[in-house]
Amino acid sequence: MLKEFKKFIMTGNVIDLSVAVLLAGALGLVIKGFVSDIMMPIVGHFTGGMDFAELKVILSPAVLDAEGAITTAENAIRYGNWINAIINLIIVGFVLFMIVKAYNKTKKPVEEAPAPDPGPTQEELLAEIRDLLKK
Repeated sequence: MLKEFKKFIMTGNVIDLSVAVLLAGALGLVIKGFVSDIMMPIVGHFTGGMDFAELKVILSPAVLDAEGAITTAENAIRYGNWINAIINLIIVGFVLFMIVKAYNKTKKPVEEAPAPDPGPTQEELLAEIRDLLKK
């Protein structure tokens, strides 16, 4: 069983998949940093300095005791984080679109093989049979 597992792990597909997963994790961190540290401040600038993460609808405010410590946490719908996630998705989707578009330009166009001769049509075959029967 150990030999079978070793054979399975050492196949090219598993190694390729593990490399892809590791690269995807690293790329995810880079994209998250790009969006949150570079793009979101630009978006915030054009929206008048608004930070979407702060947007929320408070359902019930936090309850404080006499010393100012929170006894019951605030209950709120934080729709600003959702807006940030949508903007993040749009930016990442656009960047991936541009990457795939650039990649597709580097690939050589695939030349299609000429279509095979379709041969005689049904009418032509019937006409040939008719002519043979006449003889």
